[in-house]
This record gives sequence, C-alpha cells and structure tokens, in this order.
Amino acid sequence: MWGLVRGQANPRVRHLRQLLGDVHLVRGDLLDQGSLIAAVEKVQPDEVYNLAAISYVPMSWQQAELTGEVTGLGVLRVLEAIRVCSGISASRSPGRGQIRFYQASTSEMFGQVNQSPQNEQTSFHPRSPYGVAKVYGHLLTQNYRESYGMFAVSGVMFNHESPRRGAEFVTRKVSLGVAKIKLGYERQLRLGNMHASRDWGFAGDYVRAMQLMLARDEPADYVIGTGVTHTVEELVDQAFRAAGLEWRDHVVTDAAFIRPAEVDRLCADPTKAREELGWEPKIGFEELVSMMVDADLALLAASGGAEGDSFGTDSW
Repeated sequence: MWGLVRGQANPRVRHLRQLLGDVHLVRGDLLDQGSLIAAVEKVQPDEVYNLAAISYVPMSWQQAELTGEVTGLGVLRVLEAIRVCSGISASRSPGRGQIRFYQASTSEMFGQVNQSPQNEQTSFHPRSPYGVAKVYGHLLTQNYRESYGMFAVSGVMFNHESPRRGAEFVTRKVSLGVAKIKLGYERQLRLGNMHASRDWGFAGDYVRAMQLMLARDEPADYVIGTGVTHTVEELVDQAFRAAGLEWRDHVVTDAAFIRPAEVDRLCADPTKAREELGWEPKIGFEELVSMMVDADLALLAASGGAEGDSFGTDSW
C-alpha cells in the first residue's frame, strides 16, 4: 500500500511513517502533472483513491483559486496520470488489468437542495468554492469513464468523522472543546449556526464503502450516508452529555462563525449503496460522538492539555 505526500521537506512525513507502519510513501503534488505521472509509474497501482482536497469549506472562500486548482483540477491531473501510464487514448480502451480510480465526492455538491433526502439523481447547487470544485471533479470522473472506458467512480460521501478528524471541523472542534472544558482547560465553546443539519457517520464505515465500489464488476457512482440527520445543537448536546456536562452552561453563539452562504440541511438516501453494494453503516451517531469525546479526553489528559490549543475554528 502506498500514500502520496507533497513536498521535499513535508513536516508530516515523520509522523505518517510512525502512524501508518507498513504504508510506503511516494512523493507527488496535485498541482504538478509530471510528479503524478512519475508516482503512478513508480507504484504501478491496481487502485487509486483520490481523497486529497482543500476540504475545509471556510478556507475555500479565503483561497478560492487554490481550492479550484487542488480540489478541481487536481482530479484532472490524477486521471490524466492514470490514462497516460495505462496507454489509454480515445481509440484504445484499457485492458483487463486497468487501474481502478476512486474519486471522493461530497454532499456539499448538493448545497441548496431541491429534494431531500439526496440520491444519485439529485441535481447539484453548491454553495462554496469547495463544493463547486468538487462538482468539477465529480463530472470529470464520469467523463473519463464514458470517454475512455476507465474504471472510474465517485462516492458522494456525506459527513464522515472519527477521532482523526481535523481540529478545524465542527465535530472535532466540539469534541476537543468538550474535553478541554471537562478537564478544566477552558470554560466556553464558541459556535455559530446551531441549527444547520447534517448526516454524520463514522469514517471507517465510509472507507469500507469506497473499497466495495472498486470491487464491483462495473463502475458506478454511489451516495454514501446514514440517512439520518442531526443538528449542530444535537451534536453539541450529545458530546457534552458524553462528558457528563450541560452544554447550555458552556456554549456561546458567535455570528463570526456563520458561512457567507450556508447549507442548511443535507441528508443521504443510500438506497443504491445498500441494494447494490450491501453496504450499511455499523457505527451510529451517539456512539460516534462518544468515541470522539473519549479520544480527545484521553489525548488531552496524556499531553497535559497541550494538544488542540491551536485548533482552528469552523464556520459553525
């Protein structure tokens, strides 16, 4: 198994080697076509999973051009690297041993939804540069599948979380905030829109869905989610209860964390994935939130509160 890392002196490489164990690392950059071709030629993969993106939605407004280059055009460069290394052209189809490609699409592509829940036929109306860039990558993956016969699929993933979630995202911001309050390092947690509603699931379940997509005989796109939504307020309530606290004693609403264009409610219809992949989520919302709070309590207790001191602020 291989993982792609960017830069000659990437400060995360040492940590990744300790964390991932037997995963080998190869250098490449979604902004550099040549480096991706070299990476594919070196590794000779059977499967490629493109999970890379500038995925923090508020940052996509602050750095819209970079978001488009990485999250949108980065998909094009990965697909081109696979196509070139496989010798595929408009007149030459891939052979039986072709590289299978997975693109991480997102529920943020739906944005201002016109139906709920959302399935594979729901139209896109993204509400951020991130969502727009993801639509480009999603449609391009379909285009390469149809134009070149490549085994290229997209998983339209709804919010998937775990204790490894980046500290700038609302779920981890809440679990870290709860842990800090419980351990006496902080007294308040500042959040924005408490009424936004999301379909939150466990990342491990969603990785299993990705693998199932690439194991099929024929390529197809799938919506992956739990089909159940919860508001940010419900997330907060569950997290504080997991730590034996009352959230109303500690949470402060701050308008500074409101997005320029909010996505109010997203809910998956994973019927196709259930029927064709046999996929079902195994970890429920309450268990997921408790898992994250427990992990951050252990993390902060072990580090004396040093971890998480500089975590970012989500638009919530």
